[in-house]
Amino acid sequence: MQKLNLTQGLQQKLSPQQIQFIKLLQIPTVELASRIEEELEINPALEEGRDDELERPTNEEESMDSEYDDMPESHEEDISLDDYVNDDEVFGYKMQGDGPSVEEEREMPIPMVQSLTDQLVDQLGFLQLDDRQHIIGMQLIGSIDNDGYIRRDLEAIVNDLAFSLNIETDVDELDELLKRIQHSFDPPGIAARDLQECLELQLLRKDNNDPEIVNARKVVVLCFEEFKKKHYKKIQKKLGLNDDDLREAINHIIKLNPKPGGFTSTYARVQYLTPDFIIREINGALQVTLNAKNAPELRVSRSYAEMIDTYEKSKKKDKSIKQTVRFVKQKLDAAKWFIDAIKQRQETLLKTMNAIVEHQYDFFITGDEGKLKPMILKDIAQRIGMDISTVSRVANSKAVQTDFGIYPLKYFFSESITTESGEDVSSKEVKHVLKTIIDGEDKAKPLSDDKLEKLLKIKGYNIARRTVAKYREQLNIPVARLRKEL
Repeated sequence: MQKLNLTQGLQQKLSPQQIQFIKLLQIPTVELASRIEEELEINPALEEGRDDELERPTNEEESMDSEYDDMPESHEEDISLDDYVNDDEVFGYKMQGDGPSVEEEREMPIPMVQSLTDQLVDQLGFLQLDDRQHIIGMQLIGSIDNDGYIRRDLEAIVNDLAFSLNIETDVDELDELLKRIQHSFDPPGIAARDLQECLELQLLRKDNNDPEIVNARKVVVLCFEEFKKKHYKKIQKKLGLNDDDLREAINHIIKLNPKPGGFTSTYARVQYLTPDFIIREINGALQVTLNAKNAPELRVSRSYAEMIDTYEKSKKKDKSIKQTVRFVKQKLDAAKWFIDAIKQRQETLLKTMNAIVEHQYDFFITGDEGKLKPMILKDIAQRIGMDISTVSRVANSKAVQTDFGIYPLKYFFSESITTESGEDVSSKEVKHVLKTIIDGEDKAKPLSDDKLEKLLKIKGYNIARRTVAKYREQLNIPVARLRKEL
C-alpha cells in the first residue's frame, strides 16, 4: 500500500549572480581579459568604456545620465513588463562562458616550437638510408620519449614493424641503426635506453685524449651504481683514482644532460607569473594596489537601455515584441550582473590582500623569510569577515609583486610551530633556518637528519626528526649521503 508523506526542508542554492562572482574571483589576472572579451562578444548590452555617470559637464547631461544609470533597475520598478515576460523566463537566463569550473583546468596559451621528433626526422635524412631503412629509422624515432630516451624493447619495435608496416627485420639490424642515431644525432645522448648509456654517449662526443674524460667514462661504465649512491671511496679503490682525479671526473659527469630531449618537447611550456597585486613601500607605509588589468572600464549600453523604454511605450504586444523585450531584458540583466561581479571581485581581492599584508607586515617591510608569521586561511577569513572558501579562491591562483620579488599568495600561508619559549612561529621560518644550516654544512661530511634535529632544537625549534625529513623533502634537499661532495 502506497503512502504519501509531506516533508519540509531547507536548501541553499546559489543564484546566477553568485555563481558568476565565484568564477570571476578564482581566475587570475592573465585570464580576466579574455573572460571580459568573451562576455563582450556574447552580450551586446555590455560595452567597454567609462560609465557616463563619471562624465557630467552639464545639468542636462546629468539628467540624461540619471535616467540611464537607473537602467535596467528603474524599468524593473516603474515599467510593467508582465505583458511581455514572466519571472521564470527572465531569471532563468543561463550565464554563458563564465570561465572554467573548479573541476576544470584551463591552460595558458603556449608558444609552438619545432618538436623533438621533427628535429630528429630532419637529421635522419643525412644518414643516406634506403627506403626500407628509412621506415625503420622513423619507427625508432617515433619510439623516443619527450625526454630523449627509448624505453621500449627492440624486440617490441621489431614486432611493430612486422605487423603494422610488413617489414621484416631483427634486433641486430635495429640495434645497428640505433647506434648510428645515438652517435651522430643531436642533442648528444639522444635515443639512449637508460641514464648510464645516455651519459656514456655524451662523454663519447668529448675529447677522449683528455685523461679527465677517460676517467669520467670509466666511472660511468664501470662504477655507475657506486656513482649513483655517492660511494666515492669504493670508486677510488676500484679505479685507483686519487681525490683530485675523482673530483675532476665527477665534475665532468654532473655537467652532462640527464634528459637530452627535455629542452625541445612538443610545446615550450615557459609561462610568466603575472602579479595580481602590487605592493610598494612609500614613506614607511605599505600601499596595496591592483594590477590595472583587474579594473577594466565597463558599462551598460545606453542604446539597449533605451530599447526597453521604446518597447514599453509601444501599444503592440504581439509575440515578436514579447520575444524582443525578453532578449533585451536578459542582456541588460546579464551586463549589470557582470559589471557588479567585476566590481565585487576587485573589492574582495583588495580586502583579502590588505588583510594578508597586515598579518605579514614585517615580511613585506624587510623581505626576510624569517619574519613570516603562521597564517592559515581561517585567520584571513575571520579578519575580513568572509568565508574560508572565498579566501581560498583568492589565494589559489593569485600572485603579488613586492620590492623583493613576485610571490604566489599561497606562499604566505603556513602552519604554526611552538618553540621552547612558547612562541608560535611559521613552518616557513623553520624551513628557512633548516636550509641555512644545510647550506652552511661541510659538504664532505653533510649533516644527517638526526644532527639537523639537534641543531634546530638548540636554536629553539622543538620538532621531531620525521618533521625535519618532511621539511627537507619539501625543500627538494636530498639526504645527507647524496649531498656529499669531494
